[in-house]
Amino acid sequence: MTTIPADLPKGLAPFLADAGWQGATVEPLAGDASFRRYFRVRGAHGECAMLMDAPPPTEDPQPFLRAARWLDANGMRSPRILAEQAERGLVLMEDFGDARMRDYIDQWPDDERAIYKGAIDALVQLHKLPPGPFLDYSMSEYQREVRLFLEWYAPAQGLSVDAAGFSAAWESVLGEMLPRQRPGVTVLRDYHAENIMLLGALEKQGLLDFQDALIGHPAYDLVSLLQDARRDVSPELEAEMFDHYLRATGVDPETFLADYARLGAQRNTKIVGIFVRLFKRDGKPRYLDLIPRVWAQLERDLAHPALEPVARWFDANVPDDLRAANGGSFAA
Repeated sequence: MTTIPADLPKGLAPFLADAGWQGATVEPLAGDASFRRYFRVRGAHGECAMLMDAPPPTEDPQPFLRAARWLDANGMRSPRILAEQAERGLVLMEDFGDARMRDYIDQWPDDERAIYKGAIDALVQLHKLPPGPFLDYSMSEYQREVRLFLEWYAPAQGLSVDAAGFSAAWESVLGEMLPRQRPGVTVLRDYHAENIMLLGALEKQGLLDFQDALIGHPAYDLVSLLQDARRDVSPELEAEMFDHYLRATGVDPETFLADYARLGAQRNTKIVGIFVRLFKRDGKPRYLDLIPRVWAQLERDLAHPALEPVARWFDANVPDDLRAANGGSFAA
């Protein structure tokens, strides 16, 4: 008999039985920042699979399924889909195990350079592929994301800011970059040490959390990896891995560095807003502890001359005392 936790949707047992997992046990796993939930499914003979519960209307597994199948068909290691009922939000997929990149490095720090090199090589492989069947990372999407800073961080700090000037500054900074992200590469958008699994060898990268994939600039996922919101990446390692990517791709260093800073600033600004939203709206205060790291990365990106209009906006609208405190404190 399949053992089903009581809080899962009805109908899970027949779903698993139809997929050939009759008699399996279902164990909850730690969640992420979304409304998705994950479970490990253990078969009668020790085999394992991963169950994603992405219940509509808050979640839709179709983008994940589309991206997973495209990545798998193009030689990247996304989880293989074993069964799905997308209309109910149920996806049974390959289990990549427990060797998460971040956890492995924490336990074996001497392997850090080799593991990051493998993650860079996986990006190089992805960027050599034609763009996938995804929408463009448009100016409107970049702007929507950075506005999360205005919508959540600014009111949480009691700031009255120049919203029009904010949008104009980003338009100026990112508008210069947009022609260089055509025809573009597949951008996974959340490529970092907690979303990469190590599959038997350090160079084998199992990919997770790519359901929001778009077609964009190759520097975006590089920034996501090397300016990680969740773990410290030393400036020395960041520079070394950045250079490794340059050597593997042959892109122009000066232009690419400027775009890397642009996208780093855009991403870090967005993340500050998201982490405050997770606290204020979703009752997840643990994300506030990550803001100082993200804010420090944002300050480094703003120091690049390509970010001058945006840096000037921050100077005029976010007081020095908040920035000195790496983002400020937040009341419940």
